Amino acid sequence: MGLFEKKFCDICGGKIGLLGNRKLDDGNLCKDCAGKLSPFFSDRRRSTVANIAEQLDYREANKAAVASFNTTRTLGRGTKLLLDEDAGKFIVTSGRKKLDDENPDVIDLSQVTGCDTDISETKSELKQKDKDGNEISYRPPRFSYEFDFHVRIHVNAKWFDEIDIKLNSSSVVVEPPAGNVNLSGTQVGRGSSDYREYEKLAGEMKTALTKVNRSAHTGTPKVARVCPHCGATTIPDAQGRCEYCSGAMAD
Repeated sequence: MGLFEKKFCDICGGKIGLLGNRKLDDGNLCKDCAGKLSPFFSDRRRSTVANIAEQLDYREANKAAVASFNTTRTLGRGTKLLLDEDAGKFIVTSGRKKLDDENPDVIDLSQVTGCDTDISETKSELKQKDKDGNEISYRPPRFSYEFDFHVRIHVNAKWFDEIDIKLNSSSVVVEPPAGNVNLSGTQVGRGSSDYREYEKLAGEMKTALTKVNRSAHTGTPKVARVCPHCGATTIPDAQGRCEYCSGAMAD
């Protein structure tokens, strides 16, 4: 196949522009169809056309779950964790679009298998200028610290197994108090109100995601399963049907 030969999307059949191709294991995907995939999906290059078609069916069915999602609690600034505590579900949204347009994955809290919080630290030496304008070290050396805060959610889902939420849009930069250069990065960070706020938020998210409200469940706990019709991971309703596509799910 020539470099400039026309390509067509194996999902929608549309013509793919010069820079618009998204390669699949056995075909091509246009950027519009790729944009409908879950933002947490990262295995596109090794996916087949059939895999992508199946996921897009799931993503279409997910729209109904978004429409019925009732936010009872919101955590976060830019990227947000929205909870529907009555239904035991959550979504992670960028907040840049309306939910109906963004179509964020609706995930059952019972699908959460773990949650980690991480504070990354970057240390940079502070310099001063001598009488000739040259940068020289302080004596003893002084350092500033940059911190970034992440919450990583591990989930039992068909199309992805991890969601990484970065809590801060820009790094939290903190310098140690003058005259005290022996503090650790954590000690320096906790002197900042922003650091403490993000640290608290990370803990709140972890608690919300790992303490499932089971008051609505009685008898034998139900287990999330993959729907054979739309591919969603879901707990069957009282009639044994998928909550997304209403397809019958075998016991």
